[in-house]
Amino acid sequence: MSAPDALPPSVDAVRPSIEVELKYDVTDRAALDRLLAAGDVAGFSGGEWREALVEDRYVDTADRAVERAGYAARIRVRGDRTVVGLKSLTPPDGALHRREEIEAPAGDGLDPRSWPESDARDLLLRMIGDRSLGERFLVRQRRRVREVTAPDGAAELSADEVEILSGGRRLGGYAALEVELRQGGEAILGRLAGAIERTGGVRPSAKSKFEAARDLAEGRNDAPAGEDQPAGDGRAVPPAGPSAQIPREAAAVAPAAPEHPAPEHPARPLSEAAEQLLRSVGRSPGVTADDAFAEAGRKVLRFHLARMLVTEPGTRSGEDPEDLHKMRVATRRMRAAWRVFGDGFRRGRVRRSVGGLRTLAGDLGAVRDLDVLIDGLDAYLGRLGPTERVALQPLADAWRAERDRARTTLVRYLDSGAYRRFVDEHVAFVEATGRDAIPAGPTDPRRVRDTAPSRLWTAYEGVRAYDAVLRWADLATLHQLRIAGKRLRYAMEFFREPLGPEAGMLIERVTALQDHLGLLHDADVAAGLARAFLVERSALLTPASIDAVGRYLSDRERESVRLRRTLGPTWRRVTSIEFRRALGRAVARL
Repeated sequence: MSAPDALPPSVDAVRPSIEVELKYDVTDRAALDRLLAAGDVAGFSGGEWREALVEDRYVDTADRAVERAGYAARIRVRGDRTVVGLKSLTPPDGALHRREEIEAPAGDGLDPRSWPESDARDLLLRMIGDRSLGERFLVRQRRRVREVTAPDGAAELSADEVEILSGGRRLGGYAALEVELRQGGEAILGRLAGAIERTGGVRPSAKSKFEAARDLAEGRNDAPAGEDQPAGDGRAVPPAGPSAQIPREAAAVAPAAPEHPAPEHPARPLSEAAEQLLRSVGRSPGVTADDAFAEAGRKVLRFHLARMLVTEPGTRSGEDPEDLHKMRVATRRMRAAWRVFGDGFRRGRVRRSVGGLRTLAGDLGAVRDLDVLIDGLDAYLGRLGPTERVALQPLADAWRAERDRARTTLVRYLDSGAYRRFVDEHVAFVEATGRDAIPAGPTDPRRVRDTAPSRLWTAYEGVRAYDAVLRWADLATLHQLRIAGKRLRYAMEFFREPLGPEAGMLIERVTALQDHLGLLHDADVAAGLARAFLVERSALLTPASIDAVGRYLSDRERESVRLRRTLGPTWRRVTSIEFRRALGRAVARL
């Protein structure tokens, strides 16, 4: 297999256009529709609405060469023409997305070599070398499109109902609004953005449709808000009947991939009790307002223990890093569940369980944190020319070697008798109603409806307390805010079912805050590790490598500053009176 040359090619070689648009996830359609239905929008004259059904097939190689080069490849049929579009995966500035875009005719098949010659085809071939393309997922959009004009320019509004499919299966859907600049300067978008955002019916989208579909297809827990109800980890899933069970494979069905060699670390057979647990757990914990508090905690622990076990084989094999990510998320939620529900159980049970989870989470986290660093570095490399990528290779090699050592430690623990005893003990505990629960007196608050409200408000108070210091908070303080946000989010997720429909909006807003702070933390960690690498290895590096690592360090520091500067809107959505009233209404349902 030949490696692609010069990824990505220079802009001069392919002459892309620059697409500039606002992207929003729709959170309140009625509020937004009142604005869009008006004849004028923010002083712009509106044309007639047009409707269209658009299907985009996103394609890539099995090893994601196109995405690693910093692009998304989309095939769309327009009338009797098939068109390939390549768009750069450029981080947005709030709701504003600027992306390089190049389109050209494509053939009926997925072999670019058979397509008409074009800059787009040449760019794609330079990315994939002699690899073959395959479909990753399908994004189907029912679009309502309208032109709006003003004396100094024009834009196109597109209200989209988005549906994401993979392997013939519907994964989920959401509503989106896009505003693309057609004529004039970007100040036009600023005027439209003000009117749109004042409706309260949208939130800035941090992702393109490709990125949203990719994250949903890969089971990540930060898919866009939409009409589909998220699962317990926040990931949108298709509707399921009451007897739906967690599958033994990953929940999202990925496109067919080439065969892989047998995993180096095959999973040990689960105990019969663990197998029974996996067969019986549904798509949510099933907590009700009338549950005894300790038994609600047992339901939550049972649900996430099953999610942990279902990802263990993929975590061992290492074929898809998302399996390890999901396993880590499951352990985090179990630790959070013990924090919320722990005082309903005997102290010895809590201490043993939390200790075992802490050991496992530490080994998983050591690998996952490096996976995130490496993914970020790969995205940065994808924006560079070949000489610069070669100069940065020592840093990439060092981080990959450290990740491999961490994986060895993790798999050694998963192979140990201590881990198997930990699993078997927890399976026995979550399957035994009443086990290790502290008896409640006749007048003690003991049901979810009696005890959850104070815990939710306490978790919210732990977040809102940062309002007094946020303007001048250092990164360490912001990381503690991220942890407080995570605790609030998990508590709301645990009680999501009895809290009712407003819980979805509340969780989405806290998740957006947590994600923003997570990106800030990741950028800061990457900068710190790059600096440490220079201090420790500079005597062994070439001048070109020293300069390249220094530029990467500066890039991460600039990203930290940008994320710190843009935190305000996300923060205010969690501390607003609207949020507090919605939380109050949700708690009042208990």
